[in-house]
Amino acid sequence: MGMLKSRLQDDMKTAMKAGDKPRLGVIRLMLAAIKQREVDERIELDDAQTLAVLDKMVKQRRDSISQYESAGREDLAEVERFEVGIIQDYLPAALSETEIAALVEEAVAASGAAAMSDMGKVMNVLRPHIQGRADMGAVSALVKQRLGG
Repeated sequence: MGMLKSRLQDDMKTAMKAGDKPRLGVIRLMLAAIKQREVDERIELDDAQTLAVLDKMVKQRRDSISQYESAGREDLAEVERFEVGIIQDYLPAALSETEIAALVEEAVAASGAAAMSDMGKVMNVLRPHIQGRADMGAVSALVKQRLGG
């Protein structure tokens, strides 16, 4: 079992004992998403795969927040923001814009990318370094810009 998954299970027990129902609910959601992927793919996720699941959960919640805000449902947006905050506790520290730009440059050089058709190669090099540490949509836009798209 990955360290991240065991940390989640320990934190779930702590939240149960403390009676922290909101935090407990979010931790259970994370564990359920991890378990779902493990069952679907018949594997045990390592920490990198677990991070990918948590990163996807944050992205889904950010999408929901923008939809709730545009619909004037601040109450629902606030619930999603709370969940994002809890999930981000388990993700590595976010990268700065300069760190992301440097990683993009390294990935372009490493993959030998010269045109937009090479974007997939660049993203495949980048993904393991930035998963859970940056918004993949923003990174993708940077790569497009760098490749002249």
